Amino acid sequence: METAVFGAGCFWCVEAVFQNLKSVSSVLPGYAGGHVENPTYEQVSSGTTGHAEVAKIEFDPVVIKFTDLLNVLFSTHNPTTMNRQGNDVGEQYRSAIFYLTPEQKKQAEEFINDAQKEFSSPIVTQVQPLEQFYPAEDYHRDYYKNNPGNPYCQLVIDPKLEKFRKKFANLIK
Repeated sequence: METAVFGAGCFWCVEAVFQNLKSVSSVLPGYAGGHVENPTYEQVSSGTTGHAEVAKIEFDPVVIKFTDLLNVLFSTHNPTTMNRQGNDVGEQYRSAIFYLTPEQKKQAEEFINDAQKEFSSPIVTQVQPLEQFYPAEDYHRDYYKNNPGNPYCQLVIDPKLEKFRKKFANLIK
């Protein structure tokens, strides 16, 4: 198994998308990239910790490649908006790839260079080493599965999942 850590706006969305991929054994929402140890959701939401909301994804690289995960990531969020995804605004919602190996860094940078051709605005996704991952509080785990009637889930996550399922039917469990 390998690990990928991505920031792409609200971690509820990222978790909901990546949980649907075959060979993904777990997706854990959390925080990375900041300067506060063991941050809380309230601290991260204040925008003062430097952390991004992220998802830690455990996957089998024999079945699905890291570049496949990058393709899903760039197809399910806007990598050209600085510190913003839709109505979610702030540094904690930034687009980021936290790499764990030099190979992941290389693949992420190459992917971004190639993907730039498909976007009219510059890609602002940060590529940085994962220094520390802090799991989010328990109530954030499986948020979409546990709260499908929540208006945020219906208005933001449902359309994202519909688009994802159409584009990546071959990668879905």
